[in-house]
Amino acid sequence: MNESLGEFPRRYREGLISAISAGFFFVLIGAIFIIRPDLFDRILGFFRSFKVVQVPNTTISFPAPEHPFAFAHSVIYEAAERFGYAFGFFQIVILVLRFTVRSPLSKKAETVSNLIFWLGAGYLTRTFLIETTRFSFLLGMTRWFAFWSVIIMLIGISLIIRAIILAAASTIRAT
Repeated sequence: MNESLGEFPRRYREGLISAISAGFFFVLIGAIFIIRPDLFDRILGFFRSFKVVQVPNTTISFPAPEHPFAFAHSVIYEAAERFGYAFGFFQIVILVLRFTVRSPLSKKAETVSNLIFWLGAGYLTRTFLIETTRFSFLLGMTRWFAFWSVIIMLIGISLIIRAIILAAASTIRAT
């Protein structure tokens, strides 16, 4: 075992990084449930509170918690925020590993995209679901659906950033 990691085939190195990432994902979920032993019951109660409601100012109906900003739901939102921040910061570790083992650019771009998504999701959870002072003009259901709209926008932004990184790299290689 005196071989350096760089001497292993690329598929092995990428598989190792994927295993580390998946392992951290499960450790993080387990840690959140240890920190909040009542989280499972809270999650069940959260989903039991779902009803089909009309999206404000539209004729569209979607499932949503009947009272999305009930105090009982704050535990779930805080757990989601912590998960987003922790997994987002872990993506920095993954990105460093990807540079260390010379992962392909597509994997590095994917990791940057994941980093932006998870940190952004943590921030948006705090901003829209936990704090009541920001976006207070969006009340109740409007703020709930605005949160999901912004999450969808964040997915788009993270994909655009991935595409920009890949396009910039191909432009640099072409010159």
